[in-house]
Amino acid sequence: MKIPILDLNAQYSTIKKEIDSAIQTVINESSFIGGHHVEELEKNIAAYCDTKYAVALNSGTDALYLALWALGIGEGDEVITTPFTFFATAEVIAKLGAKPVFVDIDSQTFNINPDLIEAKITKKTKAIIPVHLFGQPAEMDKINTLAKKYKLFVIEDACQAIGATYKGKKTGNLGDVGAFSFFPSKNLGAYGDGGILTTNNQQLANKVTALRNHGSKIKYYNDEIGMSSRLDGLQAAILNVKLPHLDSWNRERNRVAQTYFQLLRNISWVSLPTNNQQLATSNYHVFHQYTIRVKNGKRDKLKKYLADNGIQTMIYYPIPLHLLKAMEYLGYKKGSFPEAEKTCEEVLSLPIYPELKPSTIRQITAAIENFQN
Repeated sequence: MKIPILDLNAQYSTIKKEIDSAIQTVINESSFIGGHHVEELEKNIAAYCDTKYAVALNSGTDALYLALWALGIGEGDEVITTPFTFFATAEVIAKLGAKPVFVDIDSQTFNINPDLIEAKITKKTKAIIPVHLFGQPAEMDKINTLAKKYKLFVIEDACQAIGATYKGKKTGNLGDVGAFSFFPSKNLGAYGDGGILTTNNQQLANKVTALRNHGSKIKYYNDEIGMSSRLDGLQAAILNVKLPHLDSWNRERNRVAQTYFQLLRNISWVSLPTNNQQLATSNYHVFHQYTIRVKNGKRDKLKKYLADNGIQTMIYYPIPLHLLKAMEYLGYKKGSFPEAEKTCEEVLSLPIYPELKPSTIRQITAAIENFQN
């Protein structure tokens, strides 16, 4: 039996009637772009994240992009972020003409190291984008303290962390703006692209609402240059069905993670992700990925061995952003961010999804134990 890293069909089978009914309703209504399903999703996500506003968009990338755009960040500005994340985090900064400024990561959490941020702040710095990588919130108290001191915006890249909490507060409500992705593989995934922006700032929400619709508040009356970033009604309806299940799915992800912790803890050449129990009790990791570190140069061989035994794994991410060809113009070199670089050489994400059975987890961990270099 092959074990996928994610099984979306398993999830669909548990809510098939609800999903099929929601899709049929949208078709019957011909409510394909915007409409009440999108409006309902915005209200539901805002309530879920404890924010005043949510603006539905067509991707998490656009949520980051439009957040920066609406905040006036552009040519000549600098935005601090992590080099260990998906490319979009830095891409959107560069797309607006601003400069991504990287700060190395904490090797335990995989998130940006807040103790290294202040040294990178200049007069050109306008914002910080912490990434709650793999579902674990970044160290937001230290980040927000620096942001307040230097009058910087904080834009949470929470694309992998919907439902996670930091000291009792939901991601998406820990900075000025939150950005979420509904890419199908996410903890709350659509059946296509989708995203949403959360904020407590009404002016910002209104700005993004206009920008996503070609700069128009009233149809055909365009007040400014914008873009097309509208979430479609089908995706919104699907997400409205899924949202009430999210907390239980996240609890099941934690159940899978805790089983991995127990079964892998004695393998000397494997380093486990920071256990939620080691964090403040009010922090909640939602394990979008369960990512181990494989020591002694064994990662690629282990990945192949597991694949040969029918177990799919993924490497998130094989190259830190500062070493990508697209980022060469920034002038960083190998050695610029040693923790991120070492992490890229060691990380391996194991199968994790709410429906993953204990017997299957044991099969995966047994294969890892049996691996011989």
